[in-house]
Amino acid sequence: MSRPMLEVERLTLSAGGRTVVDAADFSLAAGEHLAVIGPNGAGKSSLIHALIGDTRPIAGQVRIAGQPLDDWPARERACRVALLPQASALNFPFTVAEVVRLGRGPHASGRRADRQIVDEALAACDIAHLRDRPYTRLSGGEKQRVQLARVMIQVWRERDAGNRLLLLDEPVAALDLGHQRWVMRQVAALAAQGVAIVSVLHDISLAARHADRMLALRDGITIAHGKPTDVVTAERMQQLFDTQTRVITHPDSGTPVVLHG
Repeated sequence: MSRPMLEVERLTLSAGGRTVVDAADFSLAAGEHLAVIGPNGAGKSSLIHALIGDTRPIAGQVRIAGQPLDDWPARERACRVALLPQASALNFPFTVAEVVRLGRGPHASGRRADRQIVDEALAACDIAHLRDRPYTRLSGGEKQRVQLARVMIQVWRERDAGNRLLLLDEPVAALDLGHQRWVMRQVAALAAQGVAIVSVLHDISLAARHADRMLALRDGITIAHGKPTDVVTAERMQQLFDTQTRVITHPDSGTPVVLHG
């Protein structure tokens, strides 16, 4: 049996003198999607940044394809692991195609191959019609899709790096309902090609529909970890968010849907 693509063992993170993630413990196979949920300040973004090495743990370990994260040379790690942060500051008037092409920086796949990959990612994120437009003139939702395309092409092909991990911190922020659905379908397509996915999502119903497993955090502590039907319950939502909800089953997908009020 092959080792998991991602292994997180008793990972503990600290910021400002307090523990922000306390002994997180999970693994992720190639092609599996884990959604991290929880209230603001739960430690979700801290956790996802630790998975790429931006945040150093005070205890525990992260392994990629069986090898400690710190042991990966920077270029090899960049070919295998990509992160979409909550905010991506870019104030230069690069075209959309130029911004997306930045994601191929770690690779040596050649100009022709990279051009084709950029074209495929532009189409996948519904921004092909924007390819020559300056990035600085885009709307917030358009910028979000450009940044998503940029990180997706970093892990686009198995032949470039083998096992791959895509980390998404609020990938559908600023997107309308149609493009939320579009983006999550493209994420699912990457997972179907063997990319392991960890996403942070505030929309619990959206997370439950698209993730194989969910990890619920509050104050850095793991409250629940398992299948969406096990994690998303009215009792768990009360525990996480201090609010009453009703959880029903989606008539088509069979996944939990959270109703507010």
